[in-house]
Amino acid sequence: MSRKITPFLWFDTQAEDATRFYVSIFKDAEIVSINRMGDDGPVFTTSFRIENETFIALNGGPANGDQSKFNDSISFMIDCADQDEVDYFWDALTADGGKPGQCGWLRDKFGVAWQVVPQALHEALGGPDPEGVGRAMQVMMQMTKLDVAKLKAAYNGE
Repeated sequence: MSRKITPFLWFDTQAEDATRFYVSIFKDAEIVSINRMGDDGPVFTTSFRIENETFIALNGGPANGDQSKFNDSISFMIDCADQDEVDYFWDALTADGGKPGQCGWLRDKFGVAWQVVPQALHEALGGPDPEGVGRAMQVMMQMTKLDVAKLKAAYNGE
């Protein structure tokens, strides 16, 4: 089945570096193609797959003002099973110039926004106890990288 929507990321000149970086982080990832302008020319686009989702990266040159720069209005959420997965993705994506943000958000070294979210957050914020949800939300709002134990404890009133 072909996809109707494909994430398309505009880089100045870092499309190949970003592609190799993302493929190195995710276990189920691969480079699909690297397309050059001419046989020996610079990279124009790359295509890569992460967890069965295809992405295209473009070397489009300098962004056209702030309109073409990455910002938090578009982000990629990584659904993590546990704290070990949160730690792994957080550390990998904030390495070499990535910037931590609030509530599990970060920007990688290329400026792309990511949310590194443990299943425990979904469970706490979607739980049946409204007071527990409120406590978990208050604790989450104080965090940068999300802490599974603290989220669970807040929800449970510990």
